[in-house]
Amino acid sequence: MKNMPEFVSLGCRDCRSLDALEIDFSMAFQPIVDVSSQSIFGYEALVRGLNGEGAAAILGQVDDTNRYRFDQACRVKAIDLAARLGLQGMLSINFLPNAVYRPETCIRATLEAAKEHDFPTNRIMFEVTEGERVTDHAHLKSILTAYRELGFMTAIDDFGAGYSGLNLLAEFQPHLIKIDMALTRNIDKDHVRRAIVFAILTACRELGIRVIAEGVETREECLTLADEGVELFQGYLFARPQFEQLPIVPPESWAAIESRRTATASLRSSRR
Repeated sequence: MKNMPEFVSLGCRDCRSLDALEIDFSMAFQPIVDVSSQSIFGYEALVRGLNGEGAAAILGQVDDTNRYRFDQACRVKAIDLAARLGLQGMLSINFLPNAVYRPETCIRATLEAAKEHDFPTNRIMFEVTEGERVTDHAHLKSILTAYRELGFMTAIDDFGAGYSGLNLLAEFQPHLIKIDMALTRNIDKDHVRRAIVFAILTACRELGIRVIAEGVETREECLTLADEGVELFQGYLFARPQFEQLPIVPPESWAAIESRRTATASLRSSRR
């Protein structure tokens, strides 16, 4: 908290200034698809370098002296680009919980950018990643609660791979959780992963939380999860992230899933 005074003198316009930040970056976008309606639920904005470098090259430049400004700039950049590209559906933005001191203050630049671009706040989803160590769970809960009260959707990213896991879920129930690719990878062949993920799905159904399966690369992974009721997916099976563009989902990706779903529905009907 030693840098808390930073946001007191930092105006919302300053959050747009990458010159002041001294970190040049942009965004790639990856779709989150709904297989039940064969539609795009939304897109996640992913930090990239100006030449398409991966997120690690940018995040490696973030430290205690610029974390707040970087977090704010990411939100504004994501909304600016999404609006320019005509993004429909949800815009999913990762945020750094350790950069948020007071939610009502730290959200101002986001609200300004959304208003400027006429981008509805109920189409913005904030993801908190389990990969960032958060020691003050009460503070994180207050952030997520404030965002939900402001009309934003909330999600726990990389669920099952980070520091918080079920403890965070017990404290706060978001609109969605994103099951980490470490659990979805080869789930069609791995009994242990299936048992763990299916237990998570059961808990989420009881709590009224929707699930996004991340990192899905094969038809078999997708179908195994879809058979258990998962509708939202993100992964290379549908589209890779594209730099400053909104990827489309190839028709063949939908066709492979639909053929299995039709066959499964027919089999269930014949058993009645």
